[in-house]
Amino acid sequence: MNTIDIASPSAPAGLGGIAQAPFEPSLATQLANEALYAHIDAACEQACRAIAPAWPLDRAIAVNPHWGRIDRPLRQVAARMAVLGDIQVFPPRAYLRQAWDEGRVTVDDLEYALVTLPHSDAGAPSASQCIDALSRAPDIARLPLLIDVLDDDPARHTRLSWRQAITHQVSQTCAAYFDQHQADWQPDRHQGLYAFWRDTLTHDHGIGVLMGLPDLGKRLNALPATRLDAERWALQRLGLPQAVWADYLEAVLLTVNGWASWCAYLGWQARQAGQTDENLRELLAIRLAWGAILLECKADASAQRAFAALHASWCQASALLAAAERALRIDEVWQLALEAGYQRQLARKLSVAASPDTWAESQQAIELQAVFCIDVRSERLRRAFEAAWPAIQTIGFAGFFGLPVAYTPLATDARRPQLPGLLAPALEVSDCIIPGAPDGGEHSEHAHGTAQQARRRRFAWTEQWHASSRWPSAAFSFVEAAGVGYLGKLARWLSPSVAARTRDDLAGLPARYRPLCRPTLAGIDIPTKVDLAARVLHAMGLDQHLAPLVLLVGHGSQSVNNAHAAALDCGACCGQTGEVNARALAQLLNDPAVRFGLAARGIAIPAQTVFVAALHNTTTDEIEWFDLDLLPPSAQTGWARARAAFDQACDQVRRERAPHLGLDPRGGHAHLLAQLRRRANDGAQTRPEWGLAGNAAFIIAPRHRTRGVVLDGRSFLHDYDAENDADGSVLELLMTAPMLVAHWINWQYHASTCEPDRLGSGNKVLHNVVGGHIGVFEGNGGDLRIGLSKQSLHDGQRWVHEPLRLTVVVDAPQQAIDRVIQRHAVVRQLLAHGWLHLWHLHDGHLTRYSAGGWHPLGLEAP
Repeated sequence: MNTIDIASPSAPAGLGGIAQAPFEPSLATQLANEALYAHIDAACEQACRAIAPAWPLDRAIAVNPHWGRIDRPLRQVAARMAVLGDIQVFPPRAYLRQAWDEGRVTVDDLEYALVTLPHSDAGAPSASQCIDALSRAPDIARLPLLIDVLDDDPARHTRLSWRQAITHQVSQTCAAYFDQHQADWQPDRHQGLYAFWRDTLTHDHGIGVLMGLPDLGKRLNALPATRLDAERWALQRLGLPQAVWADYLEAVLLTVNGWASWCAYLGWQARQAGQTDENLRELLAIRLAWGAILLECKADASAQRAFAALHASWCQASALLAAAERALRIDEVWQLALEAGYQRQLARKLSVAASPDTWAESQQAIELQAVFCIDVRSERLRRAFEAAWPAIQTIGFAGFFGLPVAYTPLATDARRPQLPGLLAPALEVSDCIIPGAPDGGEHSEHAHGTAQQARRRRFAWTEQWHASSRWPSAAFSFVEAAGVGYLGKLARWLSPSVAARTRDDLAGLPARYRPLCRPTLAGIDIPTKVDLAARVLHAMGLDQHLAPLVLLVGHGSQSVNNAHAAALDCGACCGQTGEVNARALAQLLNDPAVRFGLAARGIAIPAQTVFVAALHNTTTDEIEWFDLDLLPPSAQTGWARARAAFDQACDQVRRERAPHLGLDPRGGHAHLLAQLRRRANDGAQTRPEWGLAGNAAFIIAPRHRTRGVVLDGRSFLHDYDAENDADGSVLELLMTAPMLVAHWINWQYHASTCEPDRLGSGNKVLHNVVGGHIGVFEGNGGDLRIGLSKQSLHDGQRWVHEPLRLTVVVDAPQQAIDRVIQRHAVVRQLLAHGWLHLWHLHDGHLTRYSAGGWHPLGLEAP
């Protein structure tokens, strides 16, 4: 292909990089330019697609940071991350060495991994080679960027490296540009991020001094005016082979991976709304242009040598990536061996679970059904509740309860999604003031208007509506800046109370209206409500055999002074509690008009059946009940019995969790609850709870497959009965929505453990909130930090989370599972490329999915 003349790899061009012809280019040259620009655009797009989104603090959900790379085998991604960004994907060998020395990984586990993993023609490493390798890091060469090879000043050790300085400058620019909530001064954004950065850089007279480049300002005139021109100018200025463009650009983005992830989130949101967003491309142009500008600043012999070294390295990129992939074969073996130790125990537990016959007998006496979120923290509570009251049936279902909604609290514009981040809201929920009895209290419409006015007046008295556990100014670093005005809140943190969880959505609402303020589906007619109710009941398996009392139990966390509080709430509710969804659904299913419509479709809800919403506080393991004033007298007895069983179950779970929190499980009921509440209200508490640390399995099966099995709070449990899913549509939904959400959670914990410096958010004590809700810096600068803090994964002495890939266990016909795999490319990629494990469970027997087919599990006890 013909291309325009670009700078020689051995001798960088002068200012501007590309010689300008004094005459109009010929048609052939124009066509060549267009072809070249198309390749540049494609390379930029490919690099941007590799970046996964990172949700803001107030909607924090877990994300697999390698989501954009699942179309490649895991070991290949691990090699690319190591070579392009010095990022660890597999568990560090020091961690694996400790697991081996302590017996957590056994000889049988290692042998299983060696036999199970497919290997290249070169053959599998031996067990002895794998063991010997634990004492040294893998030998992997890293590909440099232009800024690295140019930074060869003998005095460079006395200043910030150019990489650090550029990351800091770009990060501060992004923080100013994207902040719409925290700073009083707001930038002009209409020209885009690149134009804002270019203007900011030309007025920054200190960056050149910090980098040891006093003439930097004079060279900035070479910067193109637009993002598109900057991409073309900088990439041609590099003169690298076209085959490595996308890899180089991905490596460039990895230097500002935090802000790239934020821009990817903005792009994700735009696509859900049917729009486009250019911020990630603008960030790439900025970071790419920095390298070209430095080349302008160093037009000397050392720059020519550095430029030649860069080309020499990148011309070997393919060979270096292949060598890294070979070097990581041993790490892949150890990853599977680590998982085999856990999977062996899981397989043993599942194979001895209750039989269907036993479960069928107990079903006839069901007095209550309780639907819990599949979150791993509900596993302990379900098990304890069933033990406290054998006549109950617990059900696992995604915590947003199938409602694709956004919620707007009363008298506010604070609309927020209450569904998985993979989806866009389709319906609206808003607060209504609904009296508890038809003839009691104020008239509904009058009460609603009065409550709105009262709340707006209270909001007007304060500068901002916020709650201490949520507002980012509650971060540790804010105390120093706020001074005397913060003493009241600081005093409450220093002497934490034993108060129950504060419901932030009721902030500013007069107390007399709080019990009457109820989230309600808005703007939809009865037929639409009936359609929604029918879908939800069918997916839950509750379109038949309903008990007199059905509990819908969402979950939420409790902590203060915690910028990442939303990450401890419900991921299926987009980092919110499940209260809104549970209450809205209970109200929907209790609606007589909806029940009448359901009956016409063959879904008969018994007249005595009542749905009740509740919330599991995962920090203190207590249950909050909602809208009990709407319960008919006939349901009061059943609810009172349920409450007593929950009290007993919650106490059991608190005692089970206490040792992991450093508490004595032998204390009295009230004493242990008080200790947990005090932790939740302690502003100095960096570990209010362990969240989803330890998550390792996702089980899609009837409850009898796991009932009574102690799964240690490590398994997502989603109920599913294949007999009630003749067309396989429910299974397809579960394997393409909840399974992917669980995979995201699993891989965020995995990545934050294996690479805490680049894919975790570091030490939360040093966090400073950026842009009100965008994310955090660790300290006062550097890249935006994504992922989990170390305190969420490490107890100060050892890692609490084990970096295991998710093991998905499905009790359904193999043909139905195969159909889902065949229909959905993303599921095929996750399985074919080793991002998760898939097992089939049938009558206590397990098989695993590998290489497009089903095989014996091979994990039987030795």
